[in-house]
Amino acid sequence: MGRTEAQRRGRWAEQRAERLLRQAGWRPLARRWRCRWGELDLLLHKGPDRLLLVEVKGRRRGGRDGAGCAGLQRRKRARLEAAFGLWLATHPAYGHCRVELVAALVPLPPARAPVRWIRWP
Repeated sequence: MGRTEAQRRGRWAEQRAERLLRQAGWRPLARRWRCRWGELDLLLHKGPDRLLLVEVKGRRRGGRDGAGCAGLQRRKRARLEAAFGLWLATHPAYGHCRVELVAALVPLPPARAPVRWIRWP
């Protein structure tokens, strides 16, 4: 089954974000984990008690949402939290970990700008 161009761009953006996080010492636990509430793009672990939940957004320069923030709405966060809760229920060994939620705004080729990281409160 072939992938659409949008899916290829999304995978590329996820791989770039994951590569950067691995270089910073994060260890991947899940990629594109799906459930009824949605998908967790990336979930990573670092140290004894840190989890990082990453929502990856590939962005073209000059697109309708150049800042990339339109995809970071309250409803999206609620779905991510519900999906993460389900993931955690199936992986209780990580229940003690502190969770950080960030968005990675990844410029798509041919742009060469750095990835922009936005921490969700």
